[in-house]
Amino acid sequence: MDESAISARNLVKKFGDLIAVNRVSFDVKKGEIFGFLGPNGAGKTTTINILVTVMKPTGGEAFVAGHNVIKEPIKVREKIGVVFQDNTADRYLTGWENLYIHGLIYGLKGDELKMRIEDALEFAELTKFKSVPVKNYSGGMMRRLEIARALMHSPEVLFLDEPTIGLDPQTRARIWEYIRMLRKEENVTIFMTTHYMDEAEKLCDKVAIIDHGKIMAMGSPEDLKNSLGGDMLYVKVNNPMDEIKEFAEEIVRERIALSYRLVGDMVAFSVRYASKAIPPVFELANTFDIKVEEIKYTQPSLGDVFLHYTGRELRDEEGNWKDLIRMRRAARARMRR
Repeated sequence: MDESAISARNLVKKFGDLIAVNRVSFDVKKGEIFGFLGPNGAGKTTTINILVTVMKPTGGEAFVAGHNVIKEPIKVREKIGVVFQDNTADRYLTGWENLYIHGLIYGLKGDELKMRIEDALEFAELTKFKSVPVKNYSGGMMRRLEIARALMHSPEVLFLDEPTIGLDPQTRARIWEYIRMLRKEENVTIFMTTHYMDEAEKLCDKVAIIDHGKIMAMGSPEDLKNSLGGDMLYVKVNNPMDEIKEFAEEIVRERIALSYRLVGDMVAFSVRYASKAIPPVFELANTFDIKVEEIKYTQPSLGDVFLHYTGRELRDEEGNWKDLIRMRRAARARMRR
């Protein structure tokens, strides 16, 4: 456990018949930015809620900053900072007042508390807005305040649940700078969830792709992309599904492609070199009377990796909203206890 800031083994969380987290295991090194990449309903937030001791797992175990999340929840909370997906700052208090109350909760007082507040405001570039009620903050200002607040007690591990959701591109980029700064200057271990491919690719040292409660693949963004073996070749066709599948299977059988996935009327092939694969693909298309409407290729992205391992695109977001609402209500009820 010494080298890991977070360690999870076979975590399971059930809500009735729904398995939200299904035997999830991973390790996060100290000082690492680790990302959970997946759509709504994949199990990302439920996993965070277990790690920050808001929920108890149905099975398995986890350690955060060397402490068992089930047996030592108070010690875990002393070592972590959390920024939940929904803003939790009091909108009717000022930024300074929100930080002051948070500091008191963590036992800070006197000159030390005031110094920590000023440092946090400066870090978040909110010093000149410290006396402004939070309800008048922009979305980006609120997010920066939440991150600053979570850092006031100098946590070893910072949890960020969808840190840039709903923010405009410029504000998202600014939040990314704060996250990089934290790792570089404070050596804080960061565990974040996201459904943005670019966010995971640009920020994370290591990414776990999670879908339907299971980790489908894990590694650095580069390693995950390299696992596909080369280029991605997309062939848009206009044929019945059984004919498309037969054609795609023959492409793999002939070793023109390493693998394939069907996405609607598009076949996504993983190939070593797209330029060499395109001519024989056209030849077989003619042989199978496949009507090719469009063909294009790219180098693999995390989106391609997600498609390869899950069989669907991330933007499909097939999460069951009733289950999501039920999970969030359970989490909030536990927080109030």
